[in-house]
Formats: sequence, structure tokens, C-alpha cells
Amino acid sequence: MTTETESRRQAEVIGHWMAEADRFAQGLGIRLVSVAPGCCEVTMLVTEAMHNGVGTTHGGATFTLADFAFAIAANSHGRTAVALSTQMSYPAASHAGDTLTAVATEESLGGRTGLYRVEVRRDDGTLVGLFTGTVFRRRDAIGPAVDSGDGQVGG
Repeated sequence: MTTETESRRQAEVIGHWMAEADRFAQGLGIRLVSVAPGCCEVTMLVTEAMHNGVGTTHGGATFTLADFAFAIAANSHGRTAVALSTQMSYPAASHAGDTLTAVATEESLGGRTGLYRVEVRRDDGTLVGLFTGTVFRRRDAIGPAVDSGDGQVGG
């Protein structure tokens, strides 16, 4: 059985490993702010290159930010988690110069699936994206998962 401190340490190790390994997120300038079991916060500065044809942030850029937070939160328990489904709504726009923050939270965690909610907000607090995602939790460990000492990996 892992302690809360061990679980938090494992989540941080996994989150930093995923952030270092994800070249696409790095290319967009996505930065990991914090990670804990089932939770993650990431940020991204919107650039002109991220604009769509009507001069607002492309939905794909906002989705990528939310998806990255989702991936880290879902994998933070040490077991490989892969997306089964995702959905995204865009209630407001953002523009070049805005810093977007995505906060992923675990809504439900079972033995085989997990449900996550990600809110993406501009620096003024306006909600610009609401993402939900469901993952399938495989049995194998993710990346540098930390062994809890009892032969079991993750939560």
C-alpha cells in the first residue's frame, strides 16, 4: 500500500517524465505547473501561430493543452491510461498574448476506467474550454512508474 507522500512523489515523477517526453507539447510551449494523483495543471502562452482563420486561438491548440493535462492526470497513478473518448466545448475565445491554464481533475477512478474533467481558462479567469475524457487503464506501468515496495505499481 502506498502512502499519500509516495503517491504524490510517483505522480510528480510521471508528470515530469511525460512533459519531457512529449515533443508536441514542448513545441507548443506547454509547461507543467503541478501534478498530484489524478490532478494536473499546465499552461500555454497563445502565439499568433496558434490563430485560426478568424483571428482567435485554434480549437486544436486549446484541445491539445486540455488533452495534455488529461493525459498526465490519468497516468499519474502509475498505470498506463489511454483515451477511450473525449469531448470539448469552447464557451469563449482566446487570442495571442493570452496565457491559458488547463486544470485536470479526476471525477471517477475504477479498476479499468477513469473519468476526467479539464477546465481551460484565460489569465483573466474566463472559461475558454471544457473538456471531458474517459480512459482505459491498462495493467502495465507507465514510463518511470515507482514500485511501492509490494510488487504493485501505482494505485
